[in-house]
Amino acid sequence: MARIALVDDDRNILTSVAMTLEAEGFEVETYNDGQSAYDAFTRRMPDMAVLDIKMPRMDGMDLLQRIRQKTSMPVIFLTSKDDEIDEVLGLRMGADDYVKKPFSQRLLVERIRALLRRQDAIATGEVAVTEETKIMERGHLRMDPLRHSVSWKGLDVSLTVTEFMLLQALAQRPGFVKSRDQLMDVAYDDQVYVDDRTIDSHIKRLRKKMRSVDDEFSAIETLYGIGYRYNEA
Repeated sequence: MARIALVDDDRNILTSVAMTLEAEGFEVETYNDGQSAYDAFTRRMPDMAVLDIKMPRMDGMDLLQRIRQKTSMPVIFLTSKDDEIDEVLGLRMGADDYVKKPFSQRLLVERIRALLRRQDAIATGEVAVTEETKIMERGHLRMDPLRHSVSWKGLDVSLTVTEFMLLQALAQRPGFVKSRDQLMDVAYDDQVYVDDRTIDSHIKRLRKKMRSVDDEFSAIETLYGIGYRYNEA
């Protein structure tokens, strides 16, 4: 049973979403501010966190930043309708997805399940040995899908589930272009719609992480209006 942490200062949202997730078989922990959630996370990390952005004591951005110092567990942001800048910033900081308020609870459940399925497959290794699960080496890049490990020039890079899958999709066929639509299919289930900005934000975050170990990293090329391409060094 996956443990989901819900962090939001709106008690109505906490109550209603918690009831929905519990009915779906999840174990749910609720917190009405970021600091309380962080204190609990230092004792025991959940399997996934769903965070509001604007909260007292510690907002969602600060909480995400601290989470990412400790774990790559999936994180979904809940954002208000006018929070487009926060959505992009959150994705660049390492969130896996976002859902806009007011939101369909069914949509939130589907996004949670999609991320957990990918996380479980990576964590347990209970997937078939295919091209997607074999250890892949492309120049300086080494990826082990069954261990969710990535290294560049021998240095480890910590990626979220979504970042890992996007990098894997690009690196599998160096020199070939992947459109944003193709990358959306890789990162999200068919029933989950995201826009181009979401993929772009994940790619920017991915580049930033790779450049944290090599400031000359340039293997991921943007083809404006078309998509992205991995160029093997």
